[in-house]
Amino acid sequence: MSIERFKKYATILDEVYAVSSKTGVLESDSTLFKQGANASEIIVPKMSMDGLGNYSRNSGYIDGSVELTLETVPFDYERGRAFTVDAMDNEETAGIAFGSLAGEFIRTKVVPELDAVRFSKYSAQGTTKEETLSTAEEILDAIRVAKSKMDDAEVPETERYLFITPALKDMIDAADTTVSKEVLNSFKEVITVPKSRFNTEVTLQDGETSGQEEGGFVVSGDEINFMAVHKGAVLQITKHAAPKVITPDANQTADAYKYGYRIYGLADVFENKADGIYTSIKLA
Repeated sequence: MSIERFKKYATILDEVYAVSSKTGVLESDSTLFKQGANASEIIVPKMSMDGLGNYSRNSGYIDGSVELTLETVPFDYERGRAFTVDAMDNEETAGIAFGSLAGEFIRTKVVPELDAVRFSKYSAQGTTKEETLSTAEEILDAIRVAKSKMDDAEVPETERYLFITPALKDMIDAADTTVSKEVLNSFKEVITVPKSRFNTEVTLQDGETSGQEEGGFVVSGDEINFMAVHKGAVLQITKHAAPKVITPDANQTADAYKYGYRIYGLADVFENKADGIYTSIKLA
């Protein structure tokens, strides 16, 4: 890791602009699921049952059946990275080098990638529609279609989230009509998502292959206009996300701090709840 040295009185770090997680609101309660035979999987219960039948005043109820099955779902996301910061580099940069590393890395590298991966996976499920949205009226009409689609599928009205690009959200805000407020207020929260995280496909770079040494992710596929998500439709679990810090005193190979970060989790959609996902894709 290369760090430019500067005088100890310098107190401002030239940080990369980035915002916090957009998909954090969709995190599932991991306590509701049972761990599988391996630590790399969880068990999700699924239930199906018969509907009503005629009731007879002579013979009473007609027997029905209920089936409870257990589905094993493997975790599908595991990434990590380690950094080394020389003790003197850190000392000569007034402690900023190592002190800011963790927060900067999570904010500018981990969170954007995690959001991009989740949106790409969710966009492959549920309903998708390719369309060009050029005016506030077109955007609102498209969102109403998404809402109606969910209503017809009997998706619960609570905990519906609308993820949308800043440009489209700005157009709606500029209209500032009773209709626009009514449409947006039908969601629990409206969250703007940068274009860099809002695509239908993501390639994760391994950090080793030639051309992929910098790691991180590259978006591809189609741009997403907006995505309506019912929280109960997604299975989103961050099972393990932890930094590991080794100080120079404990480092056996170098007089340096060593910072490692590993994240492990799952982003999926329940098979029977795909109607809780609606994605509007920008027409190419």
